[in-house]
Amino acid sequence: MAKKTTATRLAGIKKPTPKAPVIGVFSPCDPRVDADSRQRAQNIIEMTANTISGQVKLPDGTDVPVVYSSVLIDSEAQADLVAEQFRKAGVNILVCAPDTWAFPQLTTISLLQQFPKDTPINITCGNSGPKPGVVYAHALAGAISQYGKMVHLNVGNWPDTGMKPTMSAPTATALIDWCYAAVTTVSLKGRRVMVFGHDSMGMETALAHIIPTRNTYGIEITRLDMKLLADMLAKGAYDKKEVKALRAWINRNVGKRLELETEADSDRFDQSLAMYLINRDLMDELNAVGGGFMSQLEWGSDPRGLPLPVADAMESLFNSTFDHNGRKAPLPYATEADVQGLLTMVFMTYLSGGNPPLFMDFRKVWENWEIKDLAKQIGVKVPAKADYILKGLVDGDNSGSASFDWAAMPGASIKNIMSGISMPLADSGYFPGGGNSVTFMTPEGIDGIAGRLAYSSLTGKFGMIWDEAHTTSVPDKLCKAMCDLTTPAWPHTFVVPKYATMLEYKQYAPANHFHMTWNLPVSRLQYWMDLTATSSITPWAARPKFVEGTDRPQPLIHLLNGGEEAYKSLIK
Repeated sequence: MAKKTTATRLAGIKKPTPKAPVIGVFSPCDPRVDADSRQRAQNIIEMTANTISGQVKLPDGTDVPVVYSSVLIDSEAQADLVAEQFRKAGVNILVCAPDTWAFPQLTTISLLQQFPKDTPINITCGNSGPKPGVVYAHALAGAISQYGKMVHLNVGNWPDTGMKPTMSAPTATALIDWCYAAVTTVSLKGRRVMVFGHDSMGMETALAHIIPTRNTYGIEITRLDMKLLADMLAKGAYDKKEVKALRAWINRNVGKRLELETEADSDRFDQSLAMYLINRDLMDELNAVGGGFMSQLEWGSDPRGLPLPVADAMESLFNSTFDHNGRKAPLPYATEADVQGLLTMVFMTYLSGGNPPLFMDFRKVWENWEIKDLAKQIGVKVPAKADYILKGLVDGDNSGSASFDWAAMPGASIKNIMSGISMPLADSGYFPGGGNSVTFMTPEGIDGIAGRLAYSSLTGKFGMIWDEAHTTSVPDKLCKAMCDLTTPAWPHTFVVPKYATMLEYKQYAPANHFHMTWNLPVSRLQYWMDLTATSSITPWAARPKFVEGTDRPQPLIHLLNGGEEAYKSLIK
């Protein structure tokens, strides 16, 4: 009688580590080709892997691991070998780099079938004639697309001959952009955000759509009552020494620009700093990738209760790339528990490799004639060809969530950034609980993507309304007059969209908040929208359907199914 086996007890884990993205690079090969062609194919696998390695980062600056197999997949047997190699390495993103013809079903498709159906796959090849890998790439992309799986094809360039070809820069850029999209998609599955409070001030455009968010992005939304935060604040459930250290850092970097009229004001500000530490520790405990805080009305604005200090400093600290402990990864954080705004910022932060998100009210849209009229009224001469005169601008400002980084240009030192920050007392009419706002003026010349995630209950789908954009500035006197027409004590960013007119911008805003991330390539956002079946919404009349060198090429599966939106409507 066979001896009965027993189950294996796993070793304990003190601190769980979230699942990491791992990119695996491989190649099929034609078993009939000569030895040199096979060696060249192996060299291209290594070259492709090294092209990616060190170029794709998580928001904390960690390099995404890249592995490759030198086993050329000639048939099902080699597909099994590479699949096992990749499983042991934790690979969950696939890059195929063919240089010869091969047989799709016997090679890559046999490999793919051993991975979950939502595993991202990219085919990158040179436009090579001798063997030819590009013919295989088209055959493979067509086969995968016809059986209903998303695949992105990157037909680029590397030399047709030579044992160690080098990938062209545009080919590498397209591949790296795709990798960022795949990493964002994979990294966030199974992660969570932590949100204090219930519906965002009754704003239906910001609701936590629990099930659609779970089904579309794999993200969980941990919802906590604000009473927990109030209780922890009252109990002093935080490190008092660290509050003092954080306050001392603010005092050094903001100084007299921190407005405090009474000792009670100082105590309330310290409470707001304690809120940051409490939230930080709770999110760390949950391995959260972002957070949000409802605030209004119950927390700080309803006099029937005991109004507490505003969360502006806390929210800005989370969204910034530094705090009193030095440089850190931004942790996207949404004011007013705006979950769709939070998700927008989380996705853009991952896609950009950790650039700071900006949370703004879609506040005052200035058409160019309005700016001209105001300038004339106050006696300010404006250049006839200034971007804000030719196009107009949006004054983006909100009491909370503005990353400190946006007070200076990308790459600025912490000292330089903080020199532009002021913290006036919060408006006591809106916020009887007191505390301090954060304010600054974003400099001109920052390029990025401004946009906003939205949800449709009719389709059960998310869509991203977006445009390329840059920041601008106006003469000081005009700037003051414009800011005074909104809320001067809040951060202000003057945003100019690339394609949208001010009329279009005013009409098509999906919510009262919008968001911007700098140095985010358009193709990365588009690749990510393809991988997650998020609708790409750009209703701007001036935007071409395809901008070569900016947009990613449409994946074949879109074209086979009636277009991008028709295909995405089929995805459950």
